[in-house]
Amino acid sequence: MDYKETLEYLFSRLPMFSRIGAAAYKADLTNTIELCKSLGNPHQQIKTVHIAGTNGKGSVSHMLAAIFQSAGYKTGLYTSPHLKDFRERIKIDGNMVSEDFVIDFTKKINPLIEQLSPSFFEITVAMAFDYFAQEKVDIAIVETGMGGRLDSTNIITPEISVITNIGFDHMQFLGDTIEKIAFEKAGIIKAEIPTIIGEITQETKPVFEKVAITKKSNLSFASEKFQIEGMHWYNNQFHLTVFEKESSKSETYQLDLTGIYQSKNLLTVLTSCNILKEKGWLIKDQHIKDGLQNVKKLTGLFGRWDVVLTNPTIVLDVAHNAEGIQQLLQQIEFTPHKQLHLILGMAKDKDYDEVLKILPKNAIYYFTKAEIPRALPEEELTAKAASYNLQGKSFMNVNAALYSASTKADNDDLIIVCGSVFLIGEISLQSIKAIWGKEGDGSSAFQLFELLDFFV
Repeated sequence: MDYKETLEYLFSRLPMFSRIGAAAYKADLTNTIELCKSLGNPHQQIKTVHIAGTNGKGSVSHMLAAIFQSAGYKTGLYTSPHLKDFRERIKIDGNMVSEDFVIDFTKKINPLIEQLSPSFFEITVAMAFDYFAQEKVDIAIVETGMGGRLDSTNIITPEISVITNIGFDHMQFLGDTIEKIAFEKAGIIKAEIPTIIGEITQETKPVFEKVAITKKSNLSFASEKFQIEGMHWYNNQFHLTVFEKESSKSETYQLDLTGIYQSKNLLTVLTSCNILKEKGWLIKDQHIKDGLQNVKKLTGLFGRWDVVLTNPTIVLDVAHNAEGIQQLLQQIEFTPHKQLHLILGMAKDKDYDEVLKILPKNAIYYFTKAEIPRALPEEELTAKAASYNLQGKSFMNVNAALYSASTKADNDDLIIVCGSVFLIGEISLQSIKAIWGKEGDGSSAFQLFELLDFFV
């Protein structure tokens, strides 16, 4: 099989949660353990950092990877889902796994696929560990897919465990209360391995403390270590001044991830770096600054408040649950604009009612869907939104919705695409070019040329 045929085999043969939902979910580690055992347990041959959380875990994973890269370490990065190319999930120093490795791995593991019928996620986790071990990475940043306790990635013994925050998402699997969800995420806490918690509430803190005591894990809360003193945006960089409570010193960092919600992720990353230094990793302050200023360039992260065009300003963001959308709305308040245009598509297994009830009534809406079985049909979303007094039209795909919004928006308007990772992934280069071209010389392609490789 060539690369295209290999992907078709993996996508069709293996149940993929991101496409079909609950039918693909496997709530145990048996298959992952068996797959990795057949490969010589590659996860035991590499050092790792394990990251879970409802929101922010992708950003934190990429930020830490960028910092390790800046420090000169050969750095693996495993994240999910992918936006355009399956190989985005598995990277070393920002470079995607080769097509040949994907082909060869699939051939090698094929007998076990037929025997175990693993999920798509289980196979990709085993593939990532095998690749990182073969390439002898110094460290691999590993993001959980869902939850933590029963997540396929949870067979590693990491240098540190990181939990960004807890919110209502995947409740059909993780539980219907914040405490239950926190317990599942806390499943990545390992015996005598330090744990960093990004955000805490009165409901989640006792859960983490109880699990940490049981596992004899030293617990660090980012909000108790650092606090934000000031923030501003300049030249497409997010400038944050951070006060470290223990040293009583302030430091300013520049982030190329410009969403205001990155301020919380920054505290999580800084706390993680301090613990990693204590464990002997040679991460200097300048490495942290260099990494944070170049996360996109070093790791290829995309879809976190990405301004792809101006006049009007068009932003792509993967926010897809109530907590993520709430953070997005906060960012919108900080962004000067006349009229807000929201292009929205969601998965039908998400709690879209919780999202719709917090969306602004005065925005112009363009309801659409991603081309996956899990997607909520655009007509359904439009009707449901109308019950919350959100008015707009339906579009068969995100590119049609985006072009329509661009024709209606004035130069000082703001267009946001959000609600689904897959919606962002389906935006085409042709669509962006068409919008840019219709504006003529008066349109500023703010980040367009940086993003051409991604859209291709």
